[in-house]
Amino acid sequence: MARSVTRLTDRDIKNASATGKEYILSDGNGLQLRVRKNGTKGWQFRYSDPISKKTQKLSLGVYPELSLANARTKAIEYRELLAQQINPKTFEQHKLQEARKKQNNTFLAVANLWFDRKKENVTPEHAYREWRNLEKYVLPYLSTIPIDDINAPETIEILRPIEQDGKHSTIKRICQSLNQIMDYAVNHGLIHANPLAKIIKVFKKNTVIHMPTIRPEELPEFLEQLNSSKRLLIKTKFLILWQLHTMTRPKEAATARWDEIDFKNKLWTIPADKMKQRKDHRVPLTQQSMDILNMMRPLSEGSEYIFSGEKNFKSHVSLFTANAAIKRTLGYKDKLVAHGLRAIASTALHEHGFDSLLIEACLSHADQNEVRASYNRSDYLEQRKEIMIWWSAYIEEAAQGSIFMNKG
Repeated sequence: MARSVTRLTDRDIKNASATGKEYILSDGNGLQLRVRKNGTKGWQFRYSDPISKKTQKLSLGVYPELSLANARTKAIEYRELLAQQINPKTFEQHKLQEARKKQNNTFLAVANLWFDRKKENVTPEHAYREWRNLEKYVLPYLSTIPIDDINAPETIEILRPIEQDGKHSTIKRICQSLNQIMDYAVNHGLIHANPLAKIIKVFKKNTVIHMPTIRPEELPEFLEQLNSSKRLLIKTKFLILWQLHTMTRPKEAATARWDEIDFKNKLWTIPADKMKQRKDHRVPLTQQSMDILNMMRPLSEGSEYIFSGEKNFKSHVSLFTANAAIKRTLGYKDKLVAHGLRAIASTALHEHGFDSLLIEACLSHADQNEVRASYNRSDYLEQRKEIMIWWSAYIEEAAQGSIFMNKG
């Protein structure tokens, strides 16, 4: 028959004093008060391991910080664990590990890990913009929050002021970043599900405003104004024509280097770190494009850049040079931007009946068919040569004998 234990009272505990040696006061059900030589009193739970059956002791806390009532509650919790064949000490160790893990896996910590991977696959400019949005709108509120405490309602409230400011495209980009961060956490076992996967649906849709451009039949008038302008530098005119003939983006055209040009094979290879898709892009150069290069040689002699800067000859022209010239000097504000030159080419080529897949390859657009893209490693260089030749001839005809088109 089990020995009967008299339950402790607060008076018993308060009256327990130092005796010069350690002793134990039992409250029953495994709960004990350990009184040390110096009179310090600490609670402990004495039990048998459910597997090994060995006696173990687990410290609970110091009296009076942990009261008698709370110590008894702890003991009841541990006895319930033992009934489920769970060792209380193992349970507490696991809780501590989870707490430390939770403390370390803050939103900021996970976002940093995600960004380290993300920036390998995008341009430095894109990476900067994406992280800057998080720094400005999200991190001040979520940085220290454990990743598994992030939830949709609170995150949505953080983003509401951005929506109220009418920054719908910013909302869209931030939601995409948040979704990717939480997916990263799921894939690395930090959380079980992504609570932010669908939050974009609660915000107003972003109305895409396409960059201003002109119809192909308006190209002759544009080229006439370009070629007759007395205010534009000759280098700026060639830059715009270079971008038009090669169908490249403003940045790609402005930062073109002489060592990227293969004169023998009439080929311009733009390095991956300059490209939106982070892959090398080969541009077949037509005779008209080669003529532009030949006319640029004396204007940028000694510079590694084809379109060298005016103030800093060792650098390239500003990425905004072509755009500013088109909008301000040529008077095409709200009608055409430098990036819109690509749209003129796309429209003309599609209307002529060229294969859409080849046109998109000329523009260095990602294949929207993900399955096909995952297997297709071709850049259709040979097929694109025919398209580029046709497009340069189209521009030349539109220029109506411009001096910029006929010099060899």
